[in-house]
Amino acid sequence: MTRFWPPGETTRRPPAPRAAALYDPARAARIGRRVVRRRAKGMDAGAVAAALEEARFDARQASRHEDLVGDVRGHAELAEWERLDQLLAEAAPGTVYDPDTDDVVRAELATDAAAADAREAELREAQRIAARADELQALRELGTLGQTEPRHGDEAVRDELTRRAGSYVQADVDDWLARSLAARLGHYRDPAAREEAAGLLTPPVLAHAALLAELARLVPGADVDELAFVARLATTEPEAAGALAAFLTRVEGTPPGRLPAGPDPVSR
Repeated sequence: MTRFWPPGETTRRPPAPRAAALYDPARAARIGRRVVRRRAKGMDAGAVAAALEEARFDARQASRHEDLVGDVRGHAELAEWERLDQLLAEAAPGTVYDPDTDDVVRAELATDAAAADAREAELREAQRIAARADELQALRELGTLGQTEPRHGDEAVRDELTRRAGSYVQADVDDWLARSLAARLGHYRDPAAREEAAGLLTPPVLAHAALLAELARLVPGADVDELAFVARLATTEPEAAGALAAFLTRVEGTPPGRLPAGPDPVSR
């Protein structure tokens, strides 16, 4: 068979210079495999073997040109022809290729669907966080943030508000979360939520909450303004504040406050 250069449609040139920055090798490989599968649909073993030989010839031709050596799509097409050749060689005589019954194709489609679902879930979560951040910002401006009970996911909202502020700590938001955690308000009524918060909030916020909880137990009815020093201590010396909270849990003979005594995830 007479061959002409440039090679046939199975060989792909590299992307143009202006598109190089957007070139995705993984996507190019997927396209190559899908092109092969479309061409191979309905082919028997003999036809696939012939197509494989043609792809090998094109690969040898491309290997002589430096600008085609890294042709990801061409390599993927050759590898897919080789896989299909082996697949039909092991199948019953007369079998033709059908991508709808190809286990590899079905697995790839399932993986792609799962990835798409994950991206959609991430997008919805990002939208929820942004909307909640807008809501909390409005409450801050109204001066009513402290009267609001936290919801599940507000730890991520705290991070979003911090990001919007150029990574500056939002002291009022941290104070609100610490007080809510100490008093077990909103979703923090659930022990699992408090346990989760221990891995999501910063050490100063956790130390603030832990110390507030212990002081509320030791001095029931203490005014909020009387405990303003706790935030300053937790911010400047979170380890010391946490150690003090742990020490206070060991104090005996004190009347119980509105919070139960004993170990709690927030005081770790």
